[in-house]
Amino acid sequence: MRKLAVLFIVTLLITICSDAFAQGCPMCKTSLEEARKNGSQVGETLNNGILYLLALPYIVASVFGVIWYRNYKAK
Repeated sequence: MRKLAVLFIVTLLITICSDAFAQGCPMCKTSLEEARKNGSQVGETLNNGILYLLALPYIVASVFGVIWYRNYKAK
């Protein structure tokens, strides 16, 4: 019962604070548009960074999965 209450409170807080999470994207977009007007390559490097951050958890999970599978197969 206590876990359900904690889950409800966390969900409620996330729902209430959703407006604060939405402010990051327009600010980043405006910053990148201004940098592009000045001839900077910031947008490309930011996109590469996002791709690295996206791929890293999958790579780590795959490595652990392969290690687990090899150990399971050896038994």
